[in-house]
Amino acid sequence: MTADRRAADSRSELGDERRELFRSGEVTQLLGLSRRQLHYWARTGLVRPSLVTRGGHHRYSFQDLVALKAAKRLIDAGVSVQGIRKSIEALQSTLPNVRRPLAELVLVATGDVVLVLHDGAAFEAATGQEWVFEVAQLKREIDAWRGRRRAPDRSAAVRPRPPAAARNTA
Repeated sequence: MTADRRAADSRSELGDERRELFRSGEVTQLLGLSRRQLHYWARTGLVRPSLVTRGGHHRYSFQDLVALKAAKRLIDAGVSVQGIRKSIEALQSTLPNVRRPLAELVLVATGDVVLVLHDGAAFEAATGQEWVFEVAQLKREIDAWRGRRRAPDRSAAVRPRPPAAARNTA
């Protein structure tokens, strides 16, 4: 085991699930990113590595790889890096318990819009606008509305009975 990996393993804030860290070269091979992209994203804060060694080398955890893969897929789907940044900032404000939206949330790109699937809701990351509604809930609302409506007056729809003489002609 290298000194860098031992140092990373000893960092308690990484936790047991993050003990295996990946070097930049490994990340580029695994995810199909260029080193330039990887370092740019780290430098600008899009996805930072969990550890930077004393020598300046980046070490990425599995959660970092999830975030990097999410960012790459969003970009491949047509979302700009600026759009991803805007979405991340909005999500961190909207969902304060979510520290790393790219790694912790399910994100879907529709054109340049990033949708978030969270707690049974789907909403736009940047604006918070809800995109999905529950059809069953709409049905319940319609049924309730119908129940509140005044029943139509059916007395006009009843035909008058013919006189008794007309009925007993047989």
